[in-house]
This record gives sequence, structure tokens and C-alpha cells, in this order.
Amino acid sequence: MAVVKNTDDSLTGIPTIYQCNSDGRQNDTVAADLDGTLLVGRSSFPYFALIAFDVGGIFRLLLLLAAAPLAGLLYHFISESAGIRVLVFATFAGVKVSDIESAAAAVLPKHYSEDMHPDTWRVFRSCRRKCVVTANPRIMVEPFLKNYLGVDDVLGTEISSYMGVATGFVGGDTAVLVGENKAVALRGTFGNNMPDIGIGDRLTDLPFMKLCKEKYMVPARPGVRPVRKEALPKPVIFHDGRLVGKPTPLTALLIVLWFPIGVLLSLLRVFSCWLSDKSALSYYIMNLLACPIKIKGTPPKNPSSSGGSGGGGVRGRGVVFVCSHRTALDAAVVSACLRCITTITISYSAAAKLIGRKILDEGKSLVMFPEETTCRGPYLLRFSPVFSELSDQIAPVAIAVKTSMFNGTTARGYKWLDPFFFYMNPFPAYEVTFLNKLSPEQTCSYISSGRKSSGHQVIANNVQKMIAQSLKYEATDFTRRDKYRALVGSDGHV
Repeated sequence: MAVVKNTDDSLTGIPTIYQCNSDGRQNDTVAADLDGTLLVGRSSFPYFALIAFDVGGIFRLLLLLAAAPLAGLLYHFISESAGIRVLVFATFAGVKVSDIESAAAAVLPKHYSEDMHPDTWRVFRSCRRKCVVTANPRIMVEPFLKNYLGVDDVLGTEISSYMGVATGFVGGDTAVLVGENKAVALRGTFGNNMPDIGIGDRLTDLPFMKLCKEKYMVPARPGVRPVRKEALPKPVIFHDGRLVGKPTPLTALLIVLWFPIGVLLSLLRVFSCWLSDKSALSYYIMNLLACPIKIKGTPPKNPSSSGGSGGGGVRGRGVVFVCSHRTALDAAVVSACLRCITTITISYSAAAKLIGRKILDEGKSLVMFPEETTCRGPYLLRFSPVFSELSDQIAPVAIAVKTSMFNGTTARGYKWLDPFFFYMNPFPAYEVTFLNKLSPEQTCSYISSGRKSSGHQVIANNVQKMIAQSLKYEATDFTRRDKYRALVGSDGHV
């Protein structure tokens, strides 16, 4: 639902945000609108669509898409409030409030952070106390604004609920926060001590802007480049949700039309992958089914049976392939790339380590994912040092995936659907880069120094940095536990 730039005469004479001086604002208070003001995008439809698909799947997205023309008609020709009410009802009616809160905290921050207006953010961040006044439901925007931007006050539309389930209607004393309702909400929060700066982008923002000592408009300009993520106070490392991008009404329609085709294609791809069962045949089958696997580098071969490294028989003779973790299909893909080498994937329990040593002693390979969970975006989680305890034959493997429509991982949804969602993309692609195997100096020197515990972790850190450098990712100290605490509120144990 696009928002047309308002050219009402009452907006003339108001300075633009480009004219606002951000120096010396450390004691000031700022109040700003969200869509088209703090964000570059002037439409809230993509964020409603992200929530709709997350809480209700394709049918909820279809309902929102069907309601979008009515919402747009009401928004532009009747009232902004009526248009927002339609979007709220189509997205939230019958959904548990806890599910909405979870989706708002885990799905939306990544997309909001990629759309920050540079000049509004320049002024906004320079002030001591920050307030956002928006017609969007507060439950949608508050997690991002408070947790990632450090906003002090979030004034938004309240949704009504009954016994923990959203009714689809708006609640609160001021209903939808547009026009004069924004001014009422601002008075209720600040009393007589009104903000120093008011920033908006349309006529319905004027009532609250007039209460501020200074007011600035954000004109609609094409080609505005959002703020770089490095300029924000806190990066969004962990995020969830099945949709890759922000769906406009057109892309939402394409998703709905593609979905049944994608389901059938995914079943074919998953079934074919299962039949080939990590064999060399699966490499060719996936390429044939428009799932290309690009291989870079040359995987090392297992050392001969007489080439052990000593260490009292504890250190195995097989190769441990240490991989970054993108989807649940990583093990099958790496195995297919290795072709004729037998590979087994193990977990990190004590019993699994014993099995792993036995497998390596037999001259077979292990594929291990020391992050212990998948991670999206250009980040690597901290590596567990278990792989360095099993063998000194360590081969780092950098894995990258490309998807255009659906994410093949989830922390909050049904994990057994991960492979299906990945293969529902029109052209999902893998890139597997085999890096040089670690030299004896890179594996044995730390262990022989007598600092076994710290030495294993140093090896793990070095391998993490090698893979991160190859992928141009950032190596972090975050762990599986941090991911699940951020997205689910648990330690991730099942």
C-alpha cells in the first residue's frame, strides 16, 4: 500500500530534515513518525505481510493481500485510520498475542534496520530522549525501536485482545494514532514539557509536530540510501521468519502464486535428495533440478592407514571437515561434494566423540558444524573446539547459500520443514569452498604445549576466522545459546 506524497499547502514553509542541525542536541528530546520519516519506506504493508506469513502462513498472507486494495482505497480517499484498521484486522484477527509479540521481536528488526533514513537518523540519534509516534501497532514496532535503537517512548496503535487472542480491532483511548490522536498521545506522555524536535512526513503528522519547539518534514525523495548497518547502535545478528525480503503487494502476489508450484517442486527435490542419500549422484541430480552446487577448492584426501599422528592413539587418522552451518541440508551437500569419500555427521555428546574417534581411526571422514546451529546473515557463531580434540587432520569448509524467496532455517517454527522451504525457492544455490587443510604447526603446537583446553579453543577460533575471511563474514563470540535466547527465549535444548 503506497503512500502518496502530500502536497497540501499547510506543509509549505516547514523546513526539511536536511536543514536540521544535529550538533549540540545532547540534551534535547525528539519525537518522530516511523514510516516515511525514521524509515525510508513510506508503506507499512511489507511489515504487516511479514507478520501475517509468520503467524498464519500462506493463507493469512493471502487474506492480507485480498484486503490490501480496500485498505489502500480507504487510506487515500476516506481516512488513514480506516486503512490501518483493515490491515490490522486482516493480519491479527484470531492470532495469539504471544505469537504476534514473538514475530515482532524475531522477524521485523532485521527488515526495519535495513530501511533507516540517513538524515532522520542523524538528528534522531543526536538527542538524549527519543520518542516515536506511529500509526503502526505498538506491538509490532516496539521490540526493534527499544532493543536496537534505544528509543525511550513508543507511542503506537494498541490492538484489542480477548483471553490472549487478538480480536483484529484496535483498542486504547486514542484508537488508531493518526492526526489529532498523535497529539493527544504526545500530551499524555510529555505533559507540559513537550519535545524540542518534531519530525514527520505527511499532513497527518502536523498535529503532534506543532506541539514541538521545532518541526521538520521528511520529503519523499527517490534514491535515498538507507543507513549502513555499521552506523546503527546495535546490529541485528539473530533473526527469524520464512520470507527472505520485505514483500510489496506485487511480490506478495508472486509468493502466493508460486507457493503451490514451490511445494510440488520442493517435494521432488527433497525426494530425489533422499534417494541419492549423500552419494555423488545427488550432486548431479540437484544441478539438474535447478539447485546448483558450486564447488571451489579441492578437498584433501584421507591420509594412509600408516600416517597417524601419534598422540597415544587418541588422535584419529581420518579428516574432519569443519564447516560453517547455513541449513539442515549442509551435511548432505558436503557429502555430495566429496563424492567417493564416506562421511558421517556426529553431535557433540561424550558418546558421539567416542564414536567419532572410532570412525576416524577407520580412515573415514567426519563432517562437523562447530557452530552447533545454523546462522543467517554475514556472521559466524563461536566454534566449539570438539573437532580439534578428535583429529589433527582438519579441513575448513566455507558454506554459503543463496535464496530468493524463502529462508531454509527457523528457530521458532517447525524445523522438519526447513529442507522443504529451502527447496521451495525457484533457484536455491549452494557454494562450497574447501580451504587448505591445517598444517601440523597449526594443530599440534598448541596441544603439545601442555595447554590442551585453551589450545583446542585457539584452534577453533583460528578455523572460524579462516572461514569467515573466505566468506567475508564477521566472526562473533555468540553461541547457540545466545541465538535461542534472542529468538525463542530458551537455551535451544530439545
